[in-house]
Amino acid sequence: MRDPEHVLVITYWSYADALVQTYTLPYLRIMLGVMPEGSSIHIVTLEKDGNEDPVQEAGIIHHPYAYHSLGIRGSFMIIGLVRSLVSVVRRSSITTIHAWCTPAGMIGYLVSKITGRRLVLDSYEPHAEAMVENGTWSSGGFAFRILFLFERLQSKRASVLIAATEGMRDYAKKKYGITDKPFYVKPACVDLKKFSAKDRKDPELLRSMGLEEKFVIVYAGKFGGIYLDKEVFEFLREAYDHWGTRVQVLLLTGHTLQELMPWIEQVGLPQEIFTIKFVSHADIPRYMGLGDVALTPVRPVPTKRYCTPIKDGEYWALGLPVIITAGISDDSDIIAAKGIGAVLEGLDQRSYRKALRTIDHLLATHTPDQRYRTVRAVAEKYRTFDIAKAIYEDVYGEK
Repeated sequence: MRDPEHVLVITYWSYADALVQTYTLPYLRIMLGVMPEGSSIHIVTLEKDGNEDPVQEAGIIHHPYAYHSLGIRGSFMIIGLVRSLVSVVRRSSITTIHAWCTPAGMIGYLVSKITGRRLVLDSYEPHAEAMVENGTWSSGGFAFRILFLFERLQSKRASVLIAATEGMRDYAKKKYGITDKPFYVKPACVDLKKFSAKDRKDPELLRSMGLEEKFVIVYAGKFGGIYLDKEVFEFLREAYDHWGTRVQVLLLTGHTLQELMPWIEQVGLPQEIFTIKFVSHADIPRYMGLGDVALTPVRPVPTKRYCTPIKDGEYWALGLPVIITAGISDDSDIIAAKGIGAVLEGLDQRSYRKALRTIDHLLATHTPDQRYRTVRAVAEKYRTFDIAKAIYEDVYGEK
């Protein structure tokens, strides 16, 4: 029997962030389940609101730290964090540094280099170039240059790479010179029990929200940054003209109506077709399940080929056809090949109308039950947690 593993998981998010709650903790529980008896996981989170009270869970030890964005204060944060985590590694007999995404990998690299512990990179995808592509950073700026440097360094040091798409293998070879690492592909998996037929078209919720007899277009997410903004509303204008007054748009977002009104007014859509609500992730399945079709408006820039939208797996698990931009992860290709939605070939009226006709064909040729089963099968194949379990068994299991 192998000795217990003690793994330090480093994230760049707050504990309450959905990226920790839905995109990290479920995997940590799987990891803990395949590790030798007596193993433990230490998770590092960066708290923007100053809340540094640790959260306790069996086998998982939480280490919260205060967050500062990349820059002078961020540099001091990283230096202090690295010093603290080196102490955690030595005090807690940490055997592996496991970093989630490349910003956290920058810290993981430094801790691994100082302590000599092996480094595993998870959710391995480009971040520095993505921030330039979406206009947040400049290619000559300090933040880009430092993170891109550390993406190359951490890639070279890592013992294991766990990417979101197969295409990341070629990106790592071209950009970082990586050719000979153990490489796994783990998309954003979804809890198929939490997102299922039981959450489809809840009658009471439909009544309370005034969505009965409506054709509901649902989007769960943000606007701006890596996501489109005004283009979403231009598409919705075409959808409203195409499907008429039965259309209702359900936006599950932290944005307010006041924030979105300039785009709504710009395209001339009636305010009353929008239902805008922020809900906890625990309630997302019931609200998302009110939809008839879903949107994934990720900005179609080159590095998004290597990411994995969490929401697609959730949409699919609920049997929702998805309208997605082109070149996003493997998902755009899957949607086109499986006929479970529509891919926007461009961000123009012709592309929008073509996508709407594609959805019309899907609606006309499949009953609601057939659509659910066809789309759900894709989630069961491409988003099951069994994919993650097999990878973590290989990396951390008894064998």
